[in-house]
Amino acid sequence: MTGLVTLGEMLGLLSSPGIGLLRHASTLNLSVGGAESNVAIGVARLGGDACWIGRVGDDPIGDLVVSRLAGERVDVSHVVRDPMTPTALMIKETRTPSVSRVCYYRLDGPGTRLSPDDLPSERIAHAAVLHVTGITPALGRSAEDTVRAAVDIAQAAGVAVSFDVNYRSGLWRPDEARPVLRDLLARADVFFAGDDEAEMLGVTGTPEQQARAIAELGPGESVIKLGARGAVAAFGDEVTTLAACSVQAVDPVGAGDAFVAGYLAERMRGSPPGAALGTAIRCGAFAVQTPGDWEGSPTRTELAHLDAAPGTVLR
Repeated sequence: MTGLVTLGEMLGLLSSPGIGLLRHASTLNLSVGGAESNVAIGVARLGGDACWIGRVGDDPIGDLVVSRLAGERVDVSHVVRDPMTPTALMIKETRTPSVSRVCYYRLDGPGTRLSPDDLPSERIAHAAVLHVTGITPALGRSAEDTVRAAVDIAQAAGVAVSFDVNYRSGLWRPDEARPVLRDLLARADVFFAGDDEAEMLGVTGTPEQQARAIAELGPGESVIKLGARGAVAAFGDEVTTLAACSVQAVDPVGAGDAFVAGYLAERMRGSPPGAALGTAIRCGAFAVQTPGDWEGSPTRTELAHLDAAPGTVLR
């Protein structure tokens, strides 16, 4: 078994080049993004094997999605080009240096049309890890059925299932999301959530208590992401707490995905959870220092750059 397989929605990303109201921007930057594909890129940059499964429109933005992923060494051989609907878009406005706003244009987009028939069963069955998030099942019944079917394939083949809650209030209410997310939690081997997301699922207490409680609900290891406060991981009877790196944050979008990529990449290399948590925190620190969803994810050799003195020039 080798590598990571993930599935979900990927969108075109339009963002203003500076700080201020979007309506005042005369130009926009064009990129792509999506939680699961961000993780795939992060794993690939760290030297791992990664595959993204999804649907995009048969249009120029769909071309961009496929070419960007392929350029980051992510396997796109199972991407479906959907001629019936255009690739979804998100538009990001940086209102102040610390506040961003994102608008989505994804209604009836390719992500909502994901189908269990799109899944390459053999590819999933031969993966080391299947990674899913709570975003995809929120897109609609067909997408939810596809996530469940992927988890079924992975579990039948003995493939580890990674699940990141990634709750999006704009997609569904807590009462709608909670039973679906709790079911995926119970079926996961590795679980990721923020402490607020854990509370939404009914798991309260300190982050350490939450990590322990979640590990008792099914996952063999659980990770509570705390952003600038660090992170906590529970593995068996062992609980590891690490502080965040001190960096100047530019854009928090995608930091959680870079964190997950760092953790999973290390675990697939055989590193213990404590070491994986350290790499995860460093990957998240890299991500927040660069604008964009995935552009700041580091390579393995770059991880040491966080220890460099200010003004260091690499030659």
